[in-house]
Amino acid sequence: MVSPSIKRRAMRQVIEEGVGGQAQTCRALGLARSSSYLVGRERVEDRRLRKEIVDLSEKQPRYGYRRITALLRRDGWRVNPKRVRRVREEEGFKVSKRQRKMKRIGISTAERQRAKYPNHVWSWDFVADQTNNGSNFRVLTLIDEYTRQWLAVHVAWSILAVDVITVVEAAMERYGVPEHIRSDNGPEFIAYAIQDWLQEKGVKSIYITPGSPWENGHIESFHDKLRDEFLNREIFGSLLEAKVLTEQHRIEYNQDRPHSSLGYRTPNEAAACWKTPLRPSASIPSSSNNNQHINQEPLLHF
Repeated sequence: MVSPSIKRRAMRQVIEEGVGGQAQTCRALGLARSSSYLVGRERVEDRRLRKEIVDLSEKQPRYGYRRITALLRRDGWRVNPKRVRRVREEEGFKVSKRQRKMKRIGISTAERQRAKYPNHVWSWDFVADQTNNGSNFRVLTLIDEYTRQWLAVHVAWSILAVDVITVVEAAMERYGVPEHIRSDNGPEFIAYAIQDWLQEKGVKSIYITPGSPWENGHIESFHDKLRDEFLNREIFGSLLEAKVLTEQHRIEYNQDRPHSSLGYRTPNEAAACWKTPLRPSASIPSSSNNNQHINQEPLLHF
């Protein structure tokens, strides 16, 4: 049985396309002409919800309906994901998925260490972008694979091994020393200075097999989100602007962005569940409250 609302929608479509008149269409559809003039009334609360969905979708165009639903629920809205998806479809919001298939070069024999708690495994890597005048710059990122926290960032024209040590050491002072740190075989990561420094800190290095980025899946997935949600949307007028905006995005990522693998909690909320630091650095007393390390955001290294 066809509902009157569907009949009215069909009637409007027929009239807009010029196929027939209103009276003729109503007789063909079995719809009373009086009911064809009815206009649906939307509650004030529904209009507010629709506006909130539209505002969030415009602010975060790369977020899907599930993540938009999580943001709404964090703000106190009681809403079903299906409703959010329906409103987004009506308003024309769509997130296209661009997936690239990769062919494996060979079978990796390296043992993959899976993070089981905060500060168990960190990952670091580089991503490149450019300013408005075409000058290329590099971005060093450091994340905790368990909590998904973006621990530190460093933006510069070129990044040397000593820069990597400076950035990671600052992160260790705030979050504690990790047990393992995973990276590819880039020259900055395999430098003797890096290896000696990590050995001095008691951190075990995990190097992925050359040509096997899937072995460093957490940082690769993070960089995919970073480029999709931030780098591809911003035009940087200078290196300084890139530094400031990247740091702002890092703070927003940790504090405000719901993460699907964390049950749509933010990385900071996931980290706050652990009360005591597992491996505090030597410069921080072991009796310190871990929440201080979690809530303190490391400074951007200019």
